[in-house]
Amino acid sequence: MNQLASRTLKELAQSLRRYTDRAVGRDTFPTAIQGLSILRSDQANRPANCLFHPALYLTLQGAKWGSFGNKRYKFAAGQALMVAVDIPSRGTVVLASAEAPYLGIQIALDFSIMQEMVEELDMSPLTSRKARARGAFVLDLNPQLLDCTQRAINLLEIPEAIPRLYPGIMREVCYWLLTGPEGSQISEIMMMANGQNQKIVQAIHTLRDKLRETVQVEGLAVAANMSQATFHRQFKSITGITPLAYQKQLRLHEARRVLIFRGATVESAARDVGYASVSQFSREYSRMFGRSPRRDAQSWKSTPAAAVHE
Repeated sequence: MNQLASRTLKELAQSLRRYTDRAVGRDTFPTAIQGLSILRSDQANRPANCLFHPALYLTLQGAKWGSFGNKRYKFAAGQALMVAVDIPSRGTVVLASAEAPYLGIQIALDFSIMQEMVEELDMSPLTSRKARARGAFVLDLNPQLLDCTQRAINLLEIPEAIPRLYPGIMREVCYWLLTGPEGSQISEIMMMANGQNQKIVQAIHTLRDKLRETVQVEGLAVAANMSQATFHRQFKSITGITPLAYQKQLRLHEARRVLIFRGATVESAARDVGYASVSQFSREYSRMFGRSPRRDAQSWKSTPAAAVHE
């Protein structure tokens, strides 16, 4: 990283430190910019299950990792994790302290703008047929991306300017991603939504949108015009896990969300995500999150982090 990028990185970290000092106790800070959240941790944490949404996860200070299946991605200061689809993960902050907290930013990407930029640049999103699409990868932050991020953070001080200026910043982010050293990998992301992996992405959306239903993997494979073996292989290549494991983990993450943020009962949360047996739901929830649904919800509600919005 050159001197300009290093200086911008430090300035960004200082801006986030000042912003997050206003609300001690939280770890996620939604902002006035839709899709942009600030992340902070004052200590390294034990690994836990989480859900990554399609976004760019930038690390400005400290380090963290996320694993998808048996693949682990570490992204330290000056790096970002790009995620293309909703992916259940296990991860943690590995470098943080009260003096030097982990500081990061989550930026939801607008893939419609990304596609427009691909067309304007006359880029082909197709890569080698031997290339295997991935749902996530790590990239280095260049000075242009850091500059875009700094200007987005500056907009938080001028809320009335956000709807007029942030869309332009998002276009710049897409441009620098596509024209940077990782442009070929960004093309793979585009290919997932618009090319040979489109059927897998549609299957992912089906599993996400039909949490309450028992979806047959055989039917998904037929809809994707693939053999079951090919479908399983390509699905796992993108998400790191099998289709059935994917849906189960999404169910449990959604149940946790409604328990914590909507005050649902354990029984209603289980029913809302498709469990006929509350005892089975409680067992699987405890196995995944380390605590029973009721204890987990009570723990969140008794801490300052409970003030974080959905």
